[in-house]
Amino acid sequence: MRFLIDRRAALLLPLALAGCGGAAVPVAYPRLDYSYLPQLHLNVARVAIEQHFIPSDTPPSVSQYDPVSPTAALRRMGEERLGAFGSAGKAVFVVTDAALTRERDRITGTFSVRLEIYTSAGTRVGFAEASVSREQAIAHHDLQASLYALTKRIMDRMNVEFEYQVRRALGAWLLPAGLRAAPVRAAPITTTPAAPVAGAPVRLVPVAPPTLPPGAR
Repeated sequence: MRFLIDRRAALLLPLALAGCGGAAVPVAYPRLDYSYLPQLHLNVARVAIEQHFIPSDTPPSVSQYDPVSPTAALRRMGEERLGAFGSAGKAVFVVTDAALTRERDRITGTFSVRLEIYTSAGTRVGFAEASVSREQAIAHHDLQASLYALTKRIMDRMNVEFEYQVRRALGAWLLPAGLRAAPVRAAPITTTPAAPVAGAPVRLVPVAPPTLPPGAR
């Protein structure tokens, strides 16, 4: 009789474990946020965000398994770190690379961005580029956790590298902190402006001429 009881208990043990939470619980990964970092004040009227890199969903790419999209993290960095504080011209923040690849038990990430400055006439007068590459082993056979950790490492370094390159190459287009932002919302460059309402009065607002750094003309 004791053998029968022990055997029944052994058969029911997996079901009991499953009912008590033996199944894997999804992990919630925090969103990567950079709004707490100092904003770079650009002497332009608006900032646009563009993405020129299209991630692959076939090996060796593993971007699709990252809990935080690398392209989304880079776009958010551009939105939160850049501010339009001028009266003319525009800045275009471009995501040029956000690749995550796997080779055996190691993953590699290469992120690159570019910031371009244009006059009101559409002439590019300056740019800055930043690129960061890192690799690491897949820890504890957990690909998702390893990808998240690698993406966070790269983005932490990217914020430092990006600011350094902007200050080095576009210092003449940076304004001091403490100014009020231009009343223009940052939007993708492909955004279509709203059509004017028929019969609505048109208000003309004087616009100051663009302030160009020495040699930009």
